[in-house]
Amino acid sequence: MKIRIGFEMVFSCEHLTPMILTLNVHSSHAACLLSPDQIITDPPTALSGYRDIYGNWVSRLVLPPGDTLISNDALIFDDGEIDPIQPDAQQVPVQFLPEEALVYLLGSRYCETDLMADEAWRLFGNGPTGWHRVQAICDFVHQHISFGYEHARSTMTASQVYEARAGVCRDYAHLAVTFCRCMNIPARYCMGYLSLIGEPLPHAEADFAAWFEAYLDGEWHVFDPRNNKRMIGRIPIARGRDATDVSLSNSFGNTVLNHFLVRADEVSDAA
Repeated sequence: MKIRIGFEMVFSCEHLTPMILTLNVHSSHAACLLSPDQIITDPPTALSGYRDIYGNWVSRLVLPPGDTLISNDALIFDDGEIDPIQPDAQQVPVQFLPEEALVYLLGSRYCETDLMADEAWRLFGNGPTGWHRVQAICDFVHQHISFGYEHARSTMTASQVYEARAGVCRDYAHLAVTFCRCMNIPARYCMGYLSLIGEPLPHAEADFAAWFEAYLDGEWHVFDPRNNKRMIGRIPIARGRDATDVSLSNSFGNTVLNHFLVRADEVSDAA
């Protein structure tokens, strides 16, 4: 199937303001693009790019004073299958993990393993291991947190959302990632597009989504504690330790986001 992906954001600033954006489809899915995944600015602004230490594509620009529209409109192929399920996937002992996975066992800005370790072992230490342990973590987080955009707070950490019992998709992901790391399962935070293909109408307003990947049996596997089910049309943009590493935008000066729109919709073959 074809999925139309893209976004529109309008930023306002009073002075020249440097900014970095993490908004392009991840390299793991770049071959599926059917049209250029190009960031457009209005007024036209020079962009340059680089690959960060996690393999994400990051764009650099300097916003002029006033309003700047930043947008993208692309087509991408998706196989139409739900997220894969591998219930027999086993946990890899820490001593046998590859070096590149070890960083995803450590605490990070939003995932305070030092504060949550005792609670994680209390909750999950006597349960199943491997895939089923990660799914038990997702089940718990899904039930523990009440979703609502009114609960969104950019400074919310895993321990804080555990106490508050309310948050948005990034908070679900941060808490689940933290629990996994406490149980010696490497887990990395993911952000991207998530279609609502196959979901009953009416659909909620589209937004970027957060989920995570757990390292089991030598591979990274998708888990989504916010929805807590396998979905169709999951298109990653960035992966990292937590939301710090995959922020959509970082501005180095005062900016205001005046408009925000995301799309991830199935289109007909004739489109």
